[in-house]
Amino acid sequence: MALAVCLLFDSRTERALTSLWDRLEEQGVATLRSHTHGSHHPHLSYVVLLRWDLAAVRDTVVALPDRGGCEVTFDALGAFRRGRICLVPAVPADLVARQQGVVEAVRATGALVHTHYEIGAWLPHCSVATRARSEQLPVVATTVFGMLPLTARITRAALIDSGTGELWPLPNVP
Repeated sequence: MALAVCLLFDSRTERALTSLWDRLEEQGVATLRSHTHGSHHPHLSYVVLLRWDLAAVRDTVVALPDRGGCEVTFDALGAFRRGRICLVPAVPADLVARQQGVVEAVRATGALVHTHYEIGAWLPHCSVATRARSEQLPVVATTVFGMLPLTARITRAALIDSGTGELWPLPNVP
């Protein structure tokens, strides 16, 4: 599948987002709660890799400066092709530069970066629904807008294998 360098949220934000997943699931909308292995965490991905050497990527990301946590505010709903619905954040100005540094670093290991996470193509988002059908969009929008705005605190980072759900915590927040 894929390996992602992910930013993870504080427990308050994580509870709010998993509660959103639960409300949508109760209304018949598939979310990350039930997607694939069912072990997903609310997150914001800096980069998704299609080919990688786990040890090289981990060592490289751990060597990046610890930039610490930050806040993002979710106040918009986004839709990608194939029914992926997400929360769209307003982000601190330096978050884009941080993402670019991570992409450059992992690419230097020989990893293959997914085209949507390339420098200049990254759209920061937090996935909510995985394959929403068009007739479900009003339900999703009503449910999501009922909990927005949401100020989310990013407090940690991890490497996550999207195919298995395996998570490797990072000691830094690049």
